[in-house]
Amino acid sequence: MTTRKMRIGILGGTFDPVHNGHIYLAKKACVKLRLDKMIFIPSYLPPHKKGVKVTSARHRLNMLKLAIQDNKKFKISDMEIKRRGRSYSVETLRRLRKKYGKKTELFFITGSDSLKELDKWKNLPEILRLCRFVVVERPGFKIKNLPKGFVALKINAKNISSTNIRNRMKKNKPLGRLISGLVEAYIYSRDVYQSVREPVFYKDRFPNKVRAGSAIDW
Repeated sequence: MTTRKMRIGILGGTFDPVHNGHIYLAKKACVKLRLDKMIFIPSYLPPHKKGVKVTSARHRLNMLKLAIQDNKKFKISDMEIKRRGRSYSVETLRRLRKKYGKKTELFFITGSDSLKELDKWKNLPEILRLCRFVVVERPGFKIKNLPKGFVALKINAKNISSTNIRNRMKKNKPLGRLISGLVEAYIYSRDVYQSVREPVFYKDRFPNKVRAGSAIDW
């Protein structure tokens, strides 16, 4: 009898902040790719966004913990944060492959907008050997002529941007359902994005330290 391989999804990014588009994508990917778990990996410094200011890793990690806490399949790895420096996917995948071995299928998930920067990826041929490279079609970035070795995943991705969320919060504009209520409350309680909204209202929502629980367990 053949033993089924474990199937693990890998979703990296700055998550600045994590939003409902990320969570929707992760849930859909779990179903369509039949994943046993999804590992969110926040980067310390994204390699393709040089010169862009990134919110502290502590806040981004805490927001992720709050956003995924109700889904047992969702986990977080803080390996890139602990490694510091530029976060290169090939280094992360090497470590994951070493941990899980050949009996696990790794599905590295990224948006179709990243295809235009493939020439900038470090050791792309090795990345393709280490995992299944899954491309999710994002609004405005249709998948065309996907390179050999890539897998297309169409899930009707949400048109939500972390940049837009940060800008809306700074101007005290309503967020609707762009992020979870817990993440929104955390942002305002810590004044993460220097909002014009008075943060005092949210102060009692959280202790000084957000507990990891079982989230960091990859």
